[in-house]
Amino acid sequence: MNDQTPQSIDAALAEIRSILGPKGWLEDPNDTLKYRTDWRGAPEGEALGVARPSTTQETSAVVKAAVKAGICIVPQGGNTGLAIGSVPTEERPTIIVSTDRLTAVRNLDPDNYAMVAEAGCVIQNMQAVAAEAGRLFPLSLASEGSSTVGGTLSTNAGGNNTIKYGNTREQILGIEAVLADGSVFDGLETLRKNNTGYDMKQLFIGAEGTLGIVTAAAFRLMPLPRVRETAMLSVPSPREAQKLLSSARELSGDTILAFEIMPRAAFDLAIRHIDGITDPLSEPSPWYVLIEMGTPSPLDDLRAKLEAIFAEAMEQGWVTDGVIAESEGQRRELWRIREEQAEAGKREGTPRIAGDVSVPVSRVADYLEQSQAAMSECMPGLLFNCFGHMGDGNIHYTARKPAGVNDAAWEEKKPDLTARMYETALTLGGSFSAEHGIGSEKLPYLAKYGSPSKIALMKAVKQALDPKNMMNPGKVIP
Repeated sequence: MNDQTPQSIDAALAEIRSILGPKGWLEDPNDTLKYRTDWRGAPEGEALGVARPSTTQETSAVVKAAVKAGICIVPQGGNTGLAIGSVPTEERPTIIVSTDRLTAVRNLDPDNYAMVAEAGCVIQNMQAVAAEAGRLFPLSLASEGSSTVGGTLSTNAGGNNTIKYGNTREQILGIEAVLADGSVFDGLETLRKNNTGYDMKQLFIGAEGTLGIVTAAAFRLMPLPRVRETAMLSVPSPREAQKLLSSARELSGDTILAFEIMPRAAFDLAIRHIDGITDPLSEPSPWYVLIEMGTPSPLDDLRAKLEAIFAEAMEQGWVTDGVIAESEGQRRELWRIREEQAEAGKREGTPRIAGDVSVPVSRVADYLEQSQAAMSECMPGLLFNCFGHMGDGNIHYTARKPAGVNDAAWEEKKPDLTARMYETALTLGGSFSAEHGIGSEKLPYLAKYGSPSKIALMKAVKQALDPKNMMNPGKVIP
């Protein structure tokens, strides 16, 4: 039983301070603010403090002390999420448990193509460590300079290379996690085959900290691409982009690492708000495709393949212009246009509706056409910027308030506009959340659109592992 009294809470906080020491505990509101507010500046959450354990054992001890006193726990990684999933939202005594001091790479086995790392390791650093050993850490995200292993795993993030390597779920070999009672689930295996019952690690992937705190994970690695080719291509519409995608996968020998689609609005937004970004092509186009190919074999002539793909697409009318990166610097500049979309959108400031939807890859063009038509019928003049991972069917959706529409009218229409954005995807066999998770922001939509049988199973798992709802309450479970 919880013994939740002011005295028990004070005693628990004192115990946590003694466990962590001065570097591991923050309670001044100025020090905790960045942990209590997410990347987009969501409303500040309330927390008694921020625990920053440096070991799994410290994490376990903190959880035991907090839960015994009735203090809820919000696990947090790099705090780059986009669904209000890693900050406090409930009016209950709460602490944030940050993994930002759990940063050790515990094991790197190049011959087994595996790496074990703690939850606070930054994705970009993981890529660098693997590359030094001649291996590829496959996850690649726009936020990879600050997103971490634990948060990425807990939201099952996708990113740019999903077309080739899959989401985070496909990269995980094993997991270590601290459960709601403070016990430790030790599942840090690096086996490819282990058919010994339920695959328990899958429970924690995409659970957003509602079942426990991921403290470490074992990842599969891949051969390091020795050759890359990257191009920005002008396309008349998403329909031509879809044809280009099918052709490119075949002609390339399935060496496509990324296939991103962007409208002209995305280019204009990045050029307007991000220093140093310029248009790489001489003439504007309604739509663009950023395509990247990679291979670990120096014997594979990717440039010839890319040029053949380009030539066929020009002949078919799928592509009207393009540029192939001639250096790593030029490659990075092409990618900046895509990767800076979130930051540029944040700086634009105009009221907007944002979504993270997915549909079958074959229905992306249908979705863009039908959703924009349905939303424009509700409010003419919407300013759309719909871009993203066409190669895996994931579109990041933005619709901005038209000029001349007052704020009251906009707020009145937002629920209908959002419903049309999501329901069009669902009609086409898609999802209202592709890679950003549920958090607290999308709980109403999961309750409305989610499978009742799936939700019932989720509640049963939550009840089994966290019966008092102490781990990240108010997230994921409707």
